[in-house]
Amino acid sequence: MRKIEKEMNTAIRHHENWSKANTTVYIMPDSLRARIHLHGHHIATVSTDGTVEVNLETLANWPTVTTKSRLRALGVPVATRKGRVYVNDVDILTYGYRHMTVDYVDTRYFG
Repeated sequence: MRKIEKEMNTAIRHHENWSKANTTVYIMPDSLRARIHLHGHHIATVSTDGTVEVNLETLANWPTVTTKSRLRALGVPVATRKGRVYVNDVDILTYGYRHMTVDYVDTRYFG
């Protein structure tokens, strides 16, 4: 995990708005969720229960190494196989929804 990703996770865990280089953490006013942005694009939302909601629209439009790295740092199982992007072993282009909540609970966040 990159240093910036460790700092991102620390900001989420401590309920702190944070920004560095191309990555931003914005704690929602209800304090129950943190929105993660990369280059100004919303890539994921982390909830207090540790689940991560991936913005598949952003991932489909920018399936870059950096986007996938930030998502992996949040515990999202994202992979590319034969040019197709998968989250939880589901091809995001055939999933049919704009967001996917990862069945993943990580006590690093809000706990």
